[in-house]
Amino acid sequence: MFTPSPELTDSIPHDERFFRFIELSWKNDLIRFVQESLPKLLFAILLAFIFQRIIVFFVSRMLKRADGLVGNAQRASQLRTTASILRATSYGLIGFYLLTQVLEAIGVSLGPFIASAGVIGLGISFGAQSIFKDMLTGIFILIEDQYNVGDSIRIASLTGKVEDLSLRVTKLRDNDGTLYIVPNSQITTVSNLSRDFAVGTLNVSVDAREDPNRVIKILTEVASQVRIDEAFKDIVMDAPNILGVDKISGYEVIYPINMRVMVNQRDGVLRELRRRILMAFAKEGIAFGSSNSTLILQNQDPANPPKLPEPPIPPTT
Repeated sequence: MFTPSPELTDSIPHDERFFRFIELSWKNDLIRFVQESLPKLLFAILLAFIFQRIIVFFVSRMLKRADGLVGNAQRASQLRTTASILRATSYGLIGFYLLTQVLEAIGVSLGPFIASAGVIGLGISFGAQSIFKDMLTGIFILIEDQYNVGDSIRIASLTGKVEDLSLRVTKLRDNDGTLYIVPNSQITTVSNLSRDFAVGTLNVSVDAREDPNRVIKILTEVASQVRIDEAFKDIVMDAPNILGVDKISGYEVIYPINMRVMVNQRDGVLRELRRRILMAFAKEGIAFGSSNSTLILQNQDPANPPKLPEPPIPPTT
């Protein structure tokens, strides 16, 4: 830093010397800022701008994809939510980075600030690490489209329909009406029962004394009638598959029927298939099988009751 000579300062009044010192110090600080700090600050701004453009690119792609999902409003809403979270989080990190660079450029010591932030962040991380894990898992669920609201899934040993999905929890409704609230961090494996299509399987138990070829023919006709029915022709996606004799147990024979149907439409098709099988078997005189042993007691004729054995005659002495 430049220091004026004593000959110059002796002839200057005290107040004027003070202001001259302030002016020289300010000029020296400005020169040092332009030569050292300003290039670092400009590089930080350029780096932040590049990251900001990358975030804008990904967010715009996600929003464009969401706008293209006309028939799936729930998925589109999830993509918009994820894009908003990604943009807000990224802008916050970029802003924090620029703030630290500006403070360092103007000469503010960042040591105490970083130390205090580290201690506070450490305490928060210990107290809320499960929340951060829940939110991180929720973000990946949304991005990877593992399941949506309305899907029937199996997670954390629970099966039901998804009623609500957020970054922290998944709400699952069981068939008996029970509502399960599962933290996303506990989800390790997802079984989606509503993706693309569903397979309805009906195991028909028939008496073993019935002709298998006749039984298979009747089951094929009944399943084909269900497929071409006006109420189910848009639901059943493929021809029914009659697998034949699958299991024999005593006088019981199992004939499985597989039908590929649209998601969440399996129960209605199987109910109609059961109704038509009952009617067809009753018409054709085909008996259903039974896996239980049954004891049949026949009623005796009241005019001829069964004779009871005579009691033995005691021996005489």
